[in-house]
Amino acid sequence: MRATLAVFRREFAGYFATPVATVFIVIFLVLSGALTFTLGGFFARGQADLVPFLGLLPWLLLFLVPALTMRLWAEERRGGTIELLLTLPMTTGQAVLGKFLAAWAFCAVALALTFPLVLTVNWLGAPDNGMIAAGYLGALLLAGAYLAVGAAASALTRNQVIAFVLGVAGCFLFAVAGTGVVSAFLSANLPILAETARIMSLAERFDGFSRGVIAARDLVFFASFIGFWLFLNALILEHRKAD
Repeated sequence: MRATLAVFRREFAGYFATPVATVFIVIFLVLSGALTFTLGGFFARGQADLVPFLGLLPWLLLFLVPALTMRLWAEERRGGTIELLLTLPMTTGQAVLGKFLAAWAFCAVALALTFPLVLTVNWLGAPDNGMIAAGYLGALLLAGAYLAVGAAASALTRNQVIAFVLGVAGCFLFAVAGTGVVSAFLSANLPILAETARIMSLAERFDGFSRGVIAARDLVFFASFIGFWLFLNALILEHRKAD
């Protein structure tokens, strides 16, 4: 646990030692506000809630989170520091968990900085703040799922651009798996996969949280999903270390 915390502190501080933190947070906040009030039709709906913002989050995080994870392992491999990191007195799993938790904490900071949206809807009306809290919990879990996929993609290559593309592609597949178009296509051509795709859909799992429903099955799903991809991340690094 001490080794994991050491990696966490190193990585988390590293975000704020470079322009990465500022650029990521500014882009995220600007897009969140702009898209909520324009594409989300916040004022046209005539309701004081965060449904437009929460509805856009899966697609907003789809591109921003892989941009955050693309450097996690690709940069370590490109700079040759991954060998040093993995020879320290810690397991590969501890290193993977430490980096993941640092990136997840950074995403939590970015989400927390959207608090002006919460203040705005409370000033304009009387929203269900319990539903808003559930939506933020779902957003944090969704970000964690995207981070786990993106981190595994970053471990596959030393090129950050390739890591970004792989991360976006992987997250996109899990995001759209339960959409109407995909479900209709699979039902017509591969009916055996239709239900599996719906179950694995991150966007559909998040939808329950955005409606204020915190279901145990969704919590277990996100925990299992994140755990699987972190395990896969560690396996990839162990394989690379053995080469």
